[in-house]
Amino acid sequence: MPAPISDEQHRRDREALLDTAEGLFYEHGIRAVGMDAVRAGSGLPLKRIYRLFPAKEELIVEVLRRRDRRWRGELAEYVERADGPQGRVSAMFDWLAEWFARPGFRGCAWINAFGEMGAASEAVLAEVRAHKEAFRAQVEGWVRDAGGGEAEAEAVFLLAEGAIVTAGITGDPAPARRARAAAERLLENAPV
Repeated sequence: MPAPISDEQHRRDREALLDTAEGLFYEHGIRAVGMDAVRAGSGLPLKRIYRLFPAKEELIVEVLRRRDRRWRGELAEYVERADGPQGRVSAMFDWLAEWFARPGFRGCAWINAFGEMGAASEAVLAEVRAHKEAFRAQVEGWVRDAGGGEAEAEAVFLLAEGAIVTAGITGDPAPARRARAAAERLLENAPV
């Protein structure tokens, strides 16, 4: 009889599985990646994988949830180092430009997941919406601190989202710079 799996081994297996699934889903697409590919990449037997995540949908949701925490955390850390409230709004677009230029950038993981699974999976759709609302709240906070109101916050959020989608399609980080310039003009002209 095999020895019971320790809490530490459970954590390591779960992280290895999530790392593998995230990389494969982002690079190849969720539907294109079968559980056999996840098994081969993670080195875990299918039985162990299904004990950790009884359905592929649960694995997808957890991949998105974990990526959200990391993505928004890295963004916030970068933005908070900028000088002044307006500098933080500009820094958001600088961070996006750096993200767009990273090797392997394939656009927004949540938009990609929505495109593949949104109509077929309420759980994935809910996770995508939760990410977009959390990102919107981050942007709203930075814009309000910079003197913008609700209309400016919505516009800056849409500029960021548009830059993400455009960079994902074109493979060019330039949309972040253009969106940054538009956001700066918008805040300069915001009613006081």
